[in-house]
Formats: sequence, C-alpha cells, structure tokens
Amino acid sequence: MEIRIYVGNLSKSTPEAEIKTLFEKAGEVTTVELVKDRDSGLSKGFAFVTMTNQADADKAIGMYNAYSLSNNELKVNIAKPRVERASNN
Repeated sequence: MEIRIYVGNLSKSTPEAEIKTLFEKAGEVTTVELVKDRDSGLSKGFAFVTMTNQADADKAIGMYNAYSLSNNELKVNIAKPRVERASNN
C-alpha cells in the first residue's frame, strides 16, 4: 500500500528532482508533488512524496524529519487526508 508523506519547510528553490533523489535513499519513491502557487508558479515550500510501502515511509520519516536541507530544517511526517474546502460561489 502506497504511503503519502508530507515534506515541509523546503527552500523555495528546492527542485522536485532533488527531493526525489533524497527520499530514494530511504526506499522506492512513486511520485513527488512539489506544491506551487497557482498564480506565480513558485514553490510554496512543501511537497508530498509517495512511497511504495509503510516500512520505506517510516524509514524516510526517521531519516529526514529535522534534516537540514539548504539550511532549512525539514518537517517530515505522514500526510493527513486532504480536506475539501468549501467554494465561495
């Protein structure tokens, strides 16, 4: 079962490829979604990494929570389920 991990406090200049390379050291990465501002296209400073199983996800969290990347201390944990926001229409 794939596990989605939240990766926060990223430098706004960190590319998806760097995140993927880092997390592949802990196990198999299925996807990396770097969250970007819809207007500017710039990184919002967080991403979601999907790993193939719980063991790899746990290993990645242990390795990278509080890890220093580009002088930022990462916050890494299991992603919370997405909550749909009410539209203002």
